[in-house]
Amino acid sequence: MPKMKTKRGLAKRVKVTGTGKLKRWRAYTSHLAPRKSQKQKRHLRKAALVSKSDYKRIKLLIQK
Repeated sequence: MPKMKTKRGLAKRVKVTGTGKLKRWRAYTSHLAPRKSQKQKRHLRKAALVSKSDYKRIKLLIQK
């Protein structure tokens, strides 16, 4: 069986932290941004960790 290829689109959107967790950026940052509050936009700038329910599936796709 050949090796499974890394899904490059996902690999560009997710980074592996030093402890092995998966870091992702938040959605909804630019679309219709003027009507969002400054607080909401500020919180969206911060990175988040991939949720437990998606972790196993995403880990398999990026091969790390």
